[in-house]
Amino acid sequence: MIPVRQILTPDDLSRFLESSACAELLDFLNALNDSIIGVKTTDSIEDSAVVKKLLALLDNIRQANEDIKPLDTKSRFGNPAFRDFYDQCEKELPTWLADIVPAENIEEVATYVQESFGNRRRIDYGTGHELNFMAFLLCLHKLKVVQPDDFRALVIHVFYTYISIMRGLQLTYWLEPAGSQGVWGLDDYHFLPFLFGAGQLRTHKHLKPKSIHNAEILDEFSKDYMYLECVRFVNSIKTGSLRWHSPMLDDISAAKSWEKVNLGLFKMFRAEVIGKLPIMQHFMFGSLIQFTGSGSEADAADSCDHGCGDHNHVYAFGQEFPDCCGIKVPSAAAAAAAAAQADDGANKPRNVFTRPIPFD
Repeated sequence: MIPVRQILTPDDLSRFLESSACAELLDFLNALNDSIIGVKTTDSIEDSAVVKKLLALLDNIRQANEDIKPLDTKSRFGNPAFRDFYDQCEKELPTWLADIVPAENIEEVATYVQESFGNRRRIDYGTGHELNFMAFLLCLHKLKVVQPDDFRALVIHVFYTYISIMRGLQLTYWLEPAGSQGVWGLDDYHFLPFLFGAGQLRTHKHLKPKSIHNAEILDEFSKDYMYLECVRFVNSIKTGSLRWHSPMLDDISAAKSWEKVNLGLFKMFRAEVIGKLPIMQHFMFGSLIQFTGSGSEADAADSCDHGCGDHNHVYAFGQEFPDCCGIKVPSAAAAAAAAAQADDGANKPRNVFTRPIPFD
């Protein structure tokens, strides 16, 4: 079964938020979070046979990224070579998943993996795509491919490897932040590594939320905690203080404990990710994650006049551009690399971290 979109109206979203599918997704996320409280990224965690297969799947995806080089387009926006990467993975995923997922579920499960890379047409990535990777893991759990004993390794090894691969895609193909809101959020692209990272730090006796302002602490402990690594990454491609380029992270750092940060981010995820129609109108449902909306996928297939092409739009009063797509925003990594090339010669390899750029 190929999953289809079901959340097409505000009423659909309201019903989804009260549905068993939503509760199932949040319960799964909460269970994953609980499994890594106090656990370092560098801790020794035994991988089950299925976790090893999932890591092999991710290795194949990473190799596809390495094999398909970006085109020299002289543009800071998304690189068209991403579409070649996307198509290659779409072709190979059924084979890559064959020894992980039952044959009758491969097509459905592969859709969530495919959607977790970003949008092929717009060449962008955001929290909705990240959510699809969580949906992929949830499908594996519902199929009993993974067990609760695997949850810790799913977060620390599988999910974090996925984040590493997405960083590679973002830096290689200069994926644009999905919509125009990401630049004012936790990160241009991600939410869940901050949530899980705060969970890792919940029991730490010395590191506090305000520690993210200390560069030495970030350098020393980013390898151990996702949250600190995410902040380090943001600082590496943007200049100025967190208050300027990442005001939400700066605000969160005032919390008194990592437990408050962790629980607060969970509530924020429900409100700002799965509670937002511009994000959830792209999410798909099938036989494993079930929800039925009021319309049909065909009703949502109209193309738009600015290049989104695969959905209707959610307008707010006074908007001049659809909120679902946002104004095209080049990634900070793209701008940093472009600046480096301008300084050092256009024919030099991309060096994203040569010179951070001001946030704009």
